[in-house]
Amino acid sequence: MRFLICVSILVALVCIPALAADLTGTWKLSVDLESGDHGDPVFVFQQANGKLTGTYNGPFGEQKVTGTVHGETARFEVTASGDAGKVTLTYVAKIEGPDKMTGTMTRDISGSSTPGKWTATRKK
Repeated sequence: MRFLICVSILVALVCIPALAADLTGTWKLSVDLESGDHGDPVFVFQQANGKLTGTYNGPFGEQKVTGTVHGETARFEVTASGDAGKVTLTYVAKIEGPDKMTGTMTRDISGSSTPGKWTATRKK
């Protein structure tokens, strides 16, 4: 009998989908690119049903953000146009807690990519 109860509990736990962290709010990032460039952009996220939307405010002005959240991983992107051409910023996050993320990113300017790393804290 105990065996059946344990199996039932394990099956229930496996069947429950992983709950995604809620990134809704304002986040300040500290970004260091391999080129030596540094930036401190601010993101304002809204999250619903695993989708991220919001705004980016940083070296490329204020731009729209789109992305996704799956469990403890998020991916979001910013696109802009400027004198140097099309800019795409792609961020991959490890959600380390309710107010902390770390990750990698790529800045692509007209086909020239520069990788980097970043940390983020949620503004209270």
